[in-house]
Amino acid sequence: MSRIVFLVIGIIYSVAVSAAPADTTKTLIIFFDGLRPDYIRPELMPNLYKLSLTASHGLSHRSIFPTVTRVNATSYTTGCYPDKHGILGNSIFFPSLNNNKVYNTGDARDLVEADSLLKEGLVQAVSMGQVIHNTGNEMMVFSSGSSGQAYLQDHSRSGRMVNTDLILPDSFKSKVLSEIGPVPAAQKPNSLRHKWITDGLLKYGITDGGPLVTAIWYSDPDGAAHSDGIGSPAAIESLKSVDHEFGRILEALDKTGLRSRFNIVISTDHGFATYIGKENLVGFLISRGLKQSVKSNDVIVAGGAIYINGADTSLSKKIVFALQENPSFGAIFTRPVNANSNKGIIPGTLSFATIHWNYLGRVPDILVDMNWSDSVNQYGYKGSTYSVGVAGHGSLSPYETSIQLIVDGPGFQKQVKSVLPTANIDIAPTVLKLHGLPIPEGMDGRTIDELLLGKRTSKQNVQSKTEIIEVKNEVNGTLYILRLHRKLLKDKAYIDFAEIIRRKTK
Repeated sequence: MSRIVFLVIGIIYSVAVSAAPADTTKTLIIFFDGLRPDYIRPELMPNLYKLSLTASHGLSHRSIFPTVTRVNATSYTTGCYPDKHGILGNSIFFPSLNNNKVYNTGDARDLVEADSLLKEGLVQAVSMGQVIHNTGNEMMVFSSGSSGQAYLQDHSRSGRMVNTDLILPDSFKSKVLSEIGPVPAAQKPNSLRHKWITDGLLKYGITDGGPLVTAIWYSDPDGAAHSDGIGSPAAIESLKSVDHEFGRILEALDKTGLRSRFNIVISTDHGFATYIGKENLVGFLISRGLKQSVKSNDVIVAGGAIYINGADTSLSKKIVFALQENPSFGAIFTRPVNANSNKGIIPGTLSFATIHWNYLGRVPDILVDMNWSDSVNQYGYKGSTYSVGVAGHGSLSPYETSIQLIVDGPGFQKQVKSVLPTANIDIAPTVLKLHGLPIPEGMDGRTIDELLLGKRTSKQNVQSKTEIIEVKNEVNGTLYILRLHRKLLKDKAYIDFAEIIRRKTK
């Protein structure tokens, strides 16, 4: 039986500030943005590949949907799905603000503005950084990516943050720029900025007296793959660039004798797919007479989210049925028929709750995904979606949802390869458990006990189950079938991928 997740508004969590339990270990969290599992090869990423040989793996690790950066940045650090933390995409519209603005969650200025207008209610979940701060310790964030991505890793701003466009607190900024140097100009790949942010990590992060938990987020290979394609010379160079910086981190830990005291958790926000589409969502709606113009407010589009402001109460169905006919579009989600239903209110759609996205007050009328295929690009990499452009992510294809978790260090077992499902929401509770810190009750994630030292899980005792939720609808001679594949582990539902089948009935 599938599980419906309800909104928890205004999650409040606090503990008295006190000394943390005696603990000499620290944790380093590393995100390589857009790291497909098939990139981890000796000729592309020798340092990461070498570590992977002795580390432990979560082989069924998953991105949080929508498979975009800022959703996953928020999810990994809060341990919550979007239906609790409220960050629904890389762009987001807030109906309650009545300003018709689509906010860019990659820009910290937009996030600060939205947070102010929402009366500090932008992110409705407790971050790992807050928990760590409340126990007298610090989580520090380093990032060569967008300021919004860095900001959302610790929205409470309880610890120091070093990003190429945002350094917090302000009093720390002059020190960083003086000791590390000015921020280099962006380039492709972003090698100079990767080096700069690693220099900062080595200076302030992974030191004997440094923060309890340190996170570093590299913006490649995502950036180069977006612009030049998966497997392109620029993308390959970007992989080698971030792997080189990773090698510097390992070398520094070895030289300082801190390697044996650091747990290392490596993940990514999403995989990647080649784009083969010819028409984007806004263009499609306009061409079908379902939206007036690119800038019109009758229908507002934020990513794949469609908000309807017009007076036509039948417009939602018209849009959904048009999408179901068109082979470029994939899974479609709407509000649930009722609290206990996986079905959406429009025929052939699934409920927002099936993807942990039903944040009341922020969800749109419709969420549409792009369809995908197994086609291979010019560089031999499998997996495509019908988005427009070169390459990217955000959809429910297995090439974007399937990522890999690699863990190493004194708190983890060696060379365990677990097939139990995990996701980025499981990182925060696992790190908190490593350090004996309280885990907020509101977290959706679980502790990944099967990889922790002394916690080997018997496959006979703990197994996951596969669940397929199906809905269908016939439109103008086309049967649209939507199947959402999930893995169930005890009371947790992990999203695998969605598939669409279209059949002609006339």
